[in-house]
Amino acid sequence: MATIGSLHNDMIHDAQLDYYGKRLATCSSDKTIKIFEIDGENHKLVDTLQGHDGPVWQLSWAHPKFGSILASASYDGKVLIWREDDSSSTRAWANIATHATHTESVNTVQWAPPELGAVLICGSSDGSVSVVEFSDDGSTNAVSVPAHSGAVYAVAWAANAAAAGTVGGATGATQRFVTGGSDGLIKIWHLDHATSLYTEESVLEATSTTGAWIRDIAWAPSVLPKSYLASASDDGSVLIWTQEQLGQPWKKTPLTADKFPNAVWRVSWSLSGNVLAVSSGENKISLWKENLKGGWEQCGSMEE
Repeated sequence: MATIGSLHNDMIHDAQLDYYGKRLATCSSDKTIKIFEIDGENHKLVDTLQGHDGPVWQLSWAHPKFGSILASASYDGKVLIWREDDSSSTRAWANIATHATHTESVNTVQWAPPELGAVLICGSSDGSVSVVEFSDDGSTNAVSVPAHSGAVYAVAWAANAAAAGTVGGATGATQRFVTGGSDGLIKIWHLDHATSLYTEESVLEATSTTGAWIRDIAWAPSVLPKSYLASASDDGSVLIWTQEQLGQPWKKTPLTADKFPNAVWRVSWSLSGNVLAVSSGENKISLWKENLKGGWEQCGSMEE
């Protein structure tokens, strides 16, 4: 296992590999983003991106069909879009767009599946979510969604975001995403094609613990109509949500009989969607797989 020196001057909040696993982007409370080239166990710092006026919380790589593009979300209330200039020998990175409609910290950001185009979703402490569409001519179109009564800490596009089905009486391709906030709620949204607005589809109560926040949400990749969601809360709970068909109710199953001893910060599905990785506050990553009875069993772990 290779260890990469961060070269940051403060706490690191996120680290994301690109689509091919050849580049690593990290962000920190030192207000910077660092881009590393990865070659086996070798790594090289290729650029340090500066432009934010506060800690940078999260990063998201766009699909390579759009080029080498990275989005960053910060406490300064801005989302910056960065692109590598591969036409020059230096291959320098530059800030090509700024999304600054939020009034408080932007905590989370994620690019949509590539079949939906260059579309970005952002979640903020002002309780709203913004969906930003980037056009080929450089123009942008942003839609704001009042999502939660508190801060939004987690967003995720549906893995089958353009799946056909019936939602809210409308049949056809349905763009969907999920949000989670400090109000302890998870909300599913879909695009209403008649109004071009995102409409609340389902509200899921993730935790009965007063004051518990939803820290992360992950939508499992799947070629089947059945959908899987995993949610993580700072009260130590991880829930698996399933929906058999588009438009049907969601059912929840606790990942474990007992909660994790500390806050759970991240959940992430494998590319095949059958293994869930859980990152918790005791510096441990555990791996989980569904058994034939519909329960979940631990199939591996990693500890510092």
